[in-house]
Amino acid sequence: MTKLSETRTATKPARTALICVGMAFGMLGLSFAAVPLYNMFCKVTGFAGTPRVGTAATGKVLDRFISIRFDANVAPGLGWKFEPESPQVDAQVGVTQTVFYKVTNHSDRTVTGIATYNITPEQSAAYFVKIQCFCFTEHTLKPGESFEAPVVFYIDPEIADNRELDSIKAITLSYTYFASKAGQPVAEDRAGTTKGDAKNPKL
Repeated sequence: MTKLSETRTATKPARTALICVGMAFGMLGLSFAAVPLYNMFCKVTGFAGTPRVGTAATGKVLDRFISIRFDANVAPGLGWKFEPESPQVDAQVGVTQTVFYKVTNHSDRTVTGIATYNITPEQSAAYFVKIQCFCFTEHTLKPGESFEAPVVFYIDPEIADNRELDSIKAITLSYTYFASKAGQPVAEDRAGTTKGDAKNPKL
């Protein structure tokens, strides 16, 4: 065997190894990118019960009202009280609405929490547009401390173009507060020890 042949034979396994390593890093990068890309897709389209995110109402108002129900939940062990100022409002389609939630830390320790959300029925999420929201923002409360946070939203008038949603009379906006670790929601036991990441797809 010539030296040239030996060199080519020796470089083939090295080249193959480099290709495999490159593919592994590429797949790893895609896995990290998948979550934020999925979240962005959901926020833009309303997929999987995720409300859309907007900056202002369209200016068009319809003579149609839909009841918006506000559901507030707290993960076990967090020790917070979480409730909307009103359990329900009748929202005129196209009109911007503001509702406040109040959160109070009833535990004997300082706790950082973060809220997740979703919309039901899921098909209406594409027309529920949030302008301002406290979700996915960490809040740290000392024992006995409270804060109020607004949710500003409107129902997109384009809902009238979807004939399948003509029968929808009510939409539920549901929030759940979890303990937060590194900006991510986690489930806790009642002693305050972390069990693992909260299984909520709206994150």
